[in-house]
Amino acid sequence: MLRSTIKTLSTTILNNQSNFDTIKNSIDEIHKHYLETTNIGDLGEGMQHMAAVPTASGMALSLNHAAACLLDYRRTAKFLDGMVALIREKQQQFPNETINIFYAGCGPYAPFVTLVAPLFDASEVQFTLLEINAASINAAEKLVKALELTDYITEFHTSDAVTFQIPNAKKYHILFSETLDALLYRESYVPILWNMLPQLSENCSVIPNNVIVQASLTFPQKENEDTRKEKEAATIIDVREAVKANGGNQELPQTFAPTTINLADDQQYYTMIIDTKVHIYKDIWLYRNESSLSIPLEMEIQYPLEAPKVTLYYQLKPSVELKLQN
Repeated sequence: MLRSTIKTLSTTILNNQSNFDTIKNSIDEIHKHYLETTNIGDLGEGMQHMAAVPTASGMALSLNHAAACLLDYRRTAKFLDGMVALIREKQQQFPNETINIFYAGCGPYAPFVTLVAPLFDASEVQFTLLEINAASINAAEKLVKALELTDYITEFHTSDAVTFQIPNAKKYHILFSETLDALLYRESYVPILWNMLPQLSENCSVIPNNVIVQASLTFPQKENEDTRKEKEAATIIDVREAVKANGGNQELPQTFAPTTINLADDQQYYTMIIDTKVHIYKDIWLYRNESSLSIPLEMEIQYPLEAPKVTLYYQLKPSVELKLQN
């Protein structure tokens, strides 16, 4: 039975977090089953399945690209580990309750239902799924049925998570929204939290718990040597801190406050590196280059400096991206 196969593979991933080969082999096998079940390999030929879907702020991944996220191996393994650990924590906190999870941006595989639900009973966890891409939600429904997980699903919604009003929002224990890319570019993680967190209970936890975009500077370890040291220069955006500004129904701002980095000090620098630090849960982080989400942007600093200061800011409208202020 497919469900028991996926349960075994999920358990293998959870029990082998430090063994990359085991993680990769398990996820490749899961992907093969999911492809066969959803026929995404056949569906995905058309341009409509390759194009990103515009949201009220940012873009949602196409069917093909959302499916391919499963194959970001460390990302999938660590999100799975964090999700299961958080559900168990909530079970301890709320021992007589079914743990309700709102999944914003589930994609065609809804991996953090389809990999997670087989590890629990339907009386223990219930999921509500939301996805803006109708083709993705159709594939997710098909996969859920094939895995015999329909008892775990409260509702499916086809809507924009950036503007969606959650029915009975206070009942949810966990919000899961893996809707981000490196440097928080294009995708809607920040606007989704801005919209949804004020609707949810104060006790509702989020995975990923936070995303921090941070700048560092590299410099010579010793004078006239090419070996490099690195120092943190500034936090450009701490998402949870930025989203706290919306205590109610405030409109999403066009930009968040800028951050200025001074390059004109006693030290000459090689490069500025901008990292996306993804905090999943407790001590589970995605570190630099572990995932497509945490690939750094490195920019060479050329002397003499044309401008002694660099100002960066995170823009939310008309497009979601990190911007360099001239």
